[in-house]
Order: sequence, then C-alpha cells, then structure tokens
Amino acid sequence: MTPEELRQRLDPIVGREGAPQHAPDPVNEPMIRHWCEAVGDLNPAYLDDDFAAASLHGGRVAPPAMLQAWGMPGLRPRGEIRSGPMGEVLALLDAAGYTSVVATNCRQEYARYLRPGDRLNVTAQVRSVSDEKKTALGVGRFVDQLMIYRDIGGEEVARMEFRILKFRPPARATAEAGTGRPRPRPARSRDNAFFWEGVDERRLLIQRCDGCGRLRHPPGPMCPDCHGFDWEAQEASGRGRVYSFVVAHHPPIPPFDYPNLIALVELEEGTRIVSNLIGVSPDDVAIDMPVEVVFTQVDPDLVLPLFRPIPGR
Repeated sequence: MTPEELRQRLDPIVGREGAPQHAPDPVNEPMIRHWCEAVGDLNPAYLDDDFAAASLHGGRVAPPAMLQAWGMPGLRPRGEIRSGPMGEVLALLDAAGYTSVVATNCRQEYARYLRPGDRLNVTAQVRSVSDEKKTALGVGRFVDQLMIYRDIGGEEVARMEFRILKFRPPARATAEAGTGRPRPRPARSRDNAFFWEGVDERRLLIQRCDGCGRLRHPPGPMCPDCHGFDWEAQEASGRGRVYSFVVAHHPPIPPFDYPNLIALVELEEGTRIVSNLIGVSPDDVAIDMPVEVVFTQVDPDLVLPLFRPIPGR
C-alpha cells in the first residue's frame, strides 16, 4: 500500500465518532480502594465514609485520575479486533507495516467528580493521523484520539485526548540474541560500589544497617527502618529460594537469551535480590525452588551474580 493509498483510506475515518461504549461496571468503592492502594493515594475523600460525608463533597468520590479505569473493557479474547474508527485506523496502519505502538501523550479534563453508582459511556473520535515521521523508535505515524465520557443522563463528565505512535519496528528489535552486542553495564554509584566490587571477587555482599541490623538490597544511603546512615557489608551464603519469577518472551532484545527467566530470590539471610535463573527450563521453575548463586562471566569484562537450582534439592 502506497502512502497515497493509505491516506485515501484513512481520511474518511478521521473525524467520525464511534458508537458509545458502555463501561462494564458502575463507579464503585472496591475499585476505588484497589486503585488508591496501588498508587498510594490515601485521600480520605476517596476512602473514608465519615470524612467524605463531612467534606464539601457530601460523600465519597472517585479519584479523577482513575478516569480510564472505568471505561476499560478488560481482557479481550485472543484475536478479537478493536471496533469503531480507532480499530479501523489501527488495522490499516498494521497492514501498512506500522505494527508497533507506544503511547506518547495523554491530557484529561474533568467536568465533575465521579461518585459510586455513576454509570459511564465513552465515545471516541480519531482527530488526526499524521504523515510519516522519523522518530527514535522508528518510522511511524502519530494518531490523535478524543474520548468523551458521559454519565447515564448524557452529561459530559470528562474528556481525554490521547496520542499514540504506530511505527515500523527497526530491524534491530527482532535481531537474534548472541549478535556480539555486550550486556548492558550495571549503573555503579557510591552506594552500590561495594556490591559490584564483591561480585568481581565472586562474593555476594548485602548492606547491613549498623543501628538496627536490617539487611537491605538494593543498597541505599539510609536505613528505611531506623533512618541510620551507618552500615557494613555482610557476605551472604548465596543460597535462597525462588520467591517469584516471570518469563519474558517479547520483544527479544540482544544479547539476552529468550525465553528470559527472571526471578526474585529470597536469600537465606532474609533479603531479596532480582537476577536471572540459569540451568533450568521455565516449565520446571517453581515457587520455593532452592537456588544458589553462580558468578557468571557474561562477557570478557562483566561478571554477574546469576542463580541456578541447587542440585539434588
């Protein structure tokens, strides 16, 4: 598809408003609580009935910034295509080779606070699709969308301008691991220099507060418990258990091997460290699996503390 043909197919879609999409749930207190806990917002106007009743709101309200949460449709079945003008635009751009996407801008305006029980719908309009632009991510096109949120009575309660970049992934984004590109270098600072010096010596050192004895990792200048600044380095055994893990499949980034097995290891001493698991298939990893550190020369001048299952355990 030539740029001219693509533009001819995009132009009739731009400016057309899609059908209203109804929020799957009303504004509700459990979702407000979950959102506030996730972002650390403890405003009692959102969480405390008595405080909110005595406030100028006269009752609990929802954080304005969680606007998008009310219109999210949840997980779609695999293979389902987005409907409406935005879905048509995305399908055309995918077909033209702009298969990667990143959000670039979001601007929200609020007409009023939302309250538990409000039922919303949202209409979306593609405002513009740019000509092809060269960006740091690759050659692509910016898509601007306007979303208007209304309540059940048709009153506009908020609007959102949202911009994405649909771009062609550069060739390096799909390159195989093992291209000779070196591993990213850890950021070394005055706070963590002792840790990396220990790794160079094949020792796993953990920061220990002189005041209260708390172990902490990653290293930092101050103890989060007693706020003391004095500390010493304690050598860990290097043994522990898998506390949690994820398996990264995409996008493949050289020089990492895929699937990329990343674990949060709880050391015997009680603190936790993030690293790669080696010597095990992702299908065989389990929570609480015993592991031990392996100081691995990943390239000529970089040693990393990776972990492997403890044989026979």
